[in-house]
Amino acid sequence: MPHVHLPAPRQPHVIVVADGEGSVLDLDPALVVDLYKTHGAILFRGFGLDVAAFRDFARQFCTTSVVNESPGREAVDGPANVFTVDPGVRAFSLHPELSREPWKPDVAFFGCLVAPRAGGQTTLCDGVALVRALPPGLYQALAHRRLLYIKQTWPSLLRYWLGTETPSDAQLASPPPGCPYEFRRFPDGEIVRYFTRPALHKPMFIDAPAFGNFLLFARFNHGRNDHPVMDDGNPMPEAWLHAIRDTGAALEVPVGWQAGDLLMLDNTRFMHGRTEITDPSERRILTYFGYLGFAVPDSEEPHDAIWRRENFEPPLRPDHPRYVETA
Repeated sequence: MPHVHLPAPRQPHVIVVADGEGSVLDLDPALVVDLYKTHGAILFRGFGLDVAAFRDFARQFCTTSVVNESPGREAVDGPANVFTVDPGVRAFSLHPELSREPWKPDVAFFGCLVAPRAGGQTTLCDGVALVRALPPGLYQALAHRRLLYIKQTWPSLLRYWLGTETPSDAQLASPPPGCPYEFRRFPDGEIVRYFTRPALHKPMFIDAPAFGNFLLFARFNHGRNDHPVMDDGNPMPEAWLHAIRDTGAALEVPVGWQAGDLLMLDNTRFMHGRTEITDPSERRILTYFGYLGFAVPDSEEPHDAIWRRENFEPPLRPDHPRYVETA
């Protein structure tokens, strides 16, 4: 039987440690689901891991998955949507995976094939705990606000979601039921897509508000204050952003990778980041971002959303570099 270590101070995640030579695939799926729903983050350690075991473990729980189309990720098992992490070396601010899009995955899996000797730790923060630790005035300011995500379009994207590269005003005003965006045409002819989400949202398996969106990553990694913006179209005040960042920094916990580790995160509850990477050749981490078979979908996503019906690759810009198969 594996040893299960429940969350403790400065350890917001469950740690499941192998007892013997068993594979992670030998674990009782019902136990995993129960731990996941209750605690939201599980680190599996000592089971050994290869690409096939990582893929098959994730697919036990997910009916479909999505590609993170950020450039530079390597397709380790492209048909199964198993990719490497971002290839850069910078530290990353806390964020849920793909929170910049309306198809934010339910769950994020990370698997360590090669562990770094120094640096490159993945950091975790429970978004529910972050909200509880916010200054009371800031919580009250955010409680009933929404975030607005506005992005460009291009012809093939319009064709994908609207069925035409040259939509009429009537088509822009009434997208098909499965489309996750609304659209607007500016006087110069430019068409933008947008969607909104609560500034504080309810995770899938806990009845409490959480912070988990693209704000910190956009501001402190990309230097942008315009994606997302507040529901009135203005950037979030800098004082609010810094207070949220500082609260998260006080709560986040580093996970020092060991070869063979597998991390399973409730992407609707937990955020993750990383410390600066010292030597990228010493760090090889797999990813899989999926939609759970036991999910309770967000009421704000489209009914029968395409990403819950089939493995999903978002429409790519014409100049997007294609992925490189490595296995």
